[in-house]
Amino acid sequence: MDFLEDKELQRFFHGHKTDLSLMENPQTFLNRIRDYNLIPEDSYKKLSRMKSKENRKRHLYEFLTWFEEKHPDRISFFWKCVFQEPVLHCYPTLQRLYSRLLDGSFHFAAQFPEEVEKEETHGKKRKELSNDEVKQPSSVKKTSKKRRKTRGDDDDDDDDDDDDDDDDEEQPGPSSQQTPSQKKKPQKLCFSSPLKKGEKGELWTWPIYKTQLPVTCGGVAGMLRRDKLAQGERCILVKKQWFTPAEFEKFAGKESCRNWKVSIRCSDTCLGKLMKEGHLKAVSYKRRSIKAKRGLFPSSCSATDEEEETEDQSEQQPEGSQKVFPVTCGAAVGTLHPRRFASGNCGKSIRTEKSWLTPMEFTKQASCQTDASWRKDIKCEGEALSALIKAKILRIHSLLCKCKLCKQDTTALENQKNDDECCICKSGEEEEEEEDELVMCDHCPRSFHPKCHLPHVDASDLRDDRLWMCTFCVFTTNQECRYSEQLETEPVLSRQISANMLECQYLLLCLCSADEDQIFTKNPVISLDNYSAFIKTPMWLELIADGLQRSRYQTVGQFVSDVRLIFTNCATFNRDNAEFLTMGEQLNRLFDEEFKKAFNIQD
Repeated sequence: MDFLEDKELQRFFHGHKTDLSLMENPQTFLNRIRDYNLIPEDSYKKLSRMKSKENRKRHLYEFLTWFEEKHPDRISFFWKCVFQEPVLHCYPTLQRLYSRLLDGSFHFAAQFPEEVEKEETHGKKRKELSNDEVKQPSSVKKTSKKRRKTRGDDDDDDDDDDDDDDDDEEQPGPSSQQTPSQKKKPQKLCFSSPLKKGEKGELWTWPIYKTQLPVTCGGVAGMLRRDKLAQGERCILVKKQWFTPAEFEKFAGKESCRNWKVSIRCSDTCLGKLMKEGHLKAVSYKRRSIKAKRGLFPSSCSATDEEEETEDQSEQQPEGSQKVFPVTCGAAVGTLHPRRFASGNCGKSIRTEKSWLTPMEFTKQASCQTDASWRKDIKCEGEALSALIKAKILRIHSLLCKCKLCKQDTTALENQKNDDECCICKSGEEEEEEEDELVMCDHCPRSFHPKCHLPHVDASDLRDDRLWMCTFCVFTTNQECRYSEQLETEPVLSRQISANMLECQYLLLCLCSADEDQIFTKNPVISLDNYSAFIKTPMWLELIADGLQRSRYQTVGQFVSDVRLIFTNCATFNRDNAEFLTMGEQLNRLFDEEFKKAFNIQD
């Protein structure tokens, strides 16, 4: 509850003293607040000895009033104590109050203090209570009933009925019986877990967490709003400040993870697993276009205007525009990215293996005709591109549009030549902000985060007077001249890795790029329960990349052994999971093919 201020918790306490005093069998509740030194010993013994339920309710209310007046600074600590298991599980009233704090419905009582003052001024019915005062129980009940009616809370109607029953019994004693309404009260309130006593259920399935979930990232705790996550909004509240999942990850000091679905957890379970199992829904989080040609150098011009234009234009795009469509034009093949599309000659929206092209450029490259019609010549699943325009999946921008896609200046066109997301970690569309801007290859359409690329990209590598080439392009350029003769596997494995670092870096980047869901890239111990119980030596691509960067491998064989270990572990752990088993086998085959190609092996 760190996201709530002390004044809010005090006001909440003030309006729910009656609810607390009416709890059935409050002994466990009293034990808890005694354990935390929140109740004087004499008051605790006095309440514990009482056999009359009515007297105990009255004296408990008097104690809560005394506590509110004498120790307002300890009220927030009071709530933290009682909103813990097993006390929370014992009392439907506490579960109901806890749910109100989580879903924000307690804010309806914001005007309550003014109405109380009005009652005190005109009615003069309220008196200051202490532990020694035991008279006028009816006045206390009437005041509390008026407060509940003022809030207009339907959940308190049962409590009002109980108060009416209490008024009928002028002098209740130890042998007083519960009314039928009192006996049915626990059955009417269904705020507790539907599990049987002694059974354990997952926290995110509890009714009190229907709208929000407590989450942690590192040592920072927050509250996640399910609806905001599903809408792609800032959804995690920490100390009255809202964050997107990526921002929360960065705020918690875990930005190096670059995968909030793994780093943010609910009850030791990562959000990615909850999303996969259908407990949470999420959409892609758009990131601002802060990408620059030289990502590691501060730009002399402000990117604010371009950011706003990009965000404004993205709001105009329909939901289908976030998908990618395979397109063809004659023998040419590419993928169409609707969010990059502006018109036939604006917005390089078609990505081929070697470059980004506008629809007109793609058509001309395929047909070599200057008068070709891109609307009908470009096909998407057998349909002309005009069908996507008619379906409003593609939207042609106005001739007066000034967004970054429609700009024809050199800088805007230059920035459209590369991908908007990192080739390795795939973040870009998924994250709203990135600490490191993307670095673009000058020889291919790929983009990278400096620390995702192998080797890492330093500022000294990016100079305005020279072009930068990624490892993929360096490998392709030098492949033929490095190994003109065919080799065998065993001699290659015994080679020193220092002389073959380019090939190993290329191979690992191929695997990381192919692992689009980051399943084999991240530490499996973090995202998979009981993984360590089955796998004694976990291995993942990020760990191998770190080993290459820090020169921990001596031979090519050591590097290959760690890569093979990933797929061996996958086969062991996923014997009964055909989907992940197949994914591991496919990535293993890719490694075998690229390994033979990289070293020109013919076994």
